[in-house]
Amino acid sequence: MYNQLGEKVSLKDMEGKILVVDFFFTSCPSICPTLTKNLRLLQSAYIKNDSLLQILSFSVDPVRDSVDKLRNYGYDYKVNPDNWWLLTGDKKEIYDLARHDFFVSVTEGDGGPDDFVHTEKVVLIDKDRHIRGYYNGLDSTDMKRLATDVAILHLAKEKKRPGFVKFLKGLFSGK
Repeated sequence: MYNQLGEKVSLKDMEGKILVVDFFFTSCPSICPTLTKNLRLLQSAYIKNDSLLQILSFSVDPVRDSVDKLRNYGYDYKVNPDNWWLLTGDKKEIYDLARHDFFVSVTEGDGGPDDFVHTEKVVLIDKDRHIRGYYNGLDSTDMKRLATDVAILHLAKEKKRPGFVKFLKGLFSGK
């Protein structure tokens, strides 16, 4: 995958971050502009904590959405590339992610020229890469819920912390 800056990126580049994922295309006349504006509000809410959250917007029209097109789209919508990547790459790979990793499309397809995924769903993924929720990216109330859930995930205590494990062992051993 390549972001709007032309940088090759992968999930390894996002270790320790909460992810918010959506699927869009730059020439979309219907839901994508509203979805992008709502994600921009989410990004603004976390501007001081930009190392916490990574927004990933995958183009579902990667043949037309070149790096240059994504860069211009990002500029038009005031996307800060520090923590929001507009992504393009292989269509089959993007569609496989949409269908089999993020589960945002119920239709099956082969990623070919006639295959198309278009959804208002936004996916929240925790630092351990578990899906924590789906949100309607067109609904301002649902997007506020997403912003709150990001904060909750950030504040949640990690169960892997040594202090927590030691506490649990003490609790169950009677000490």
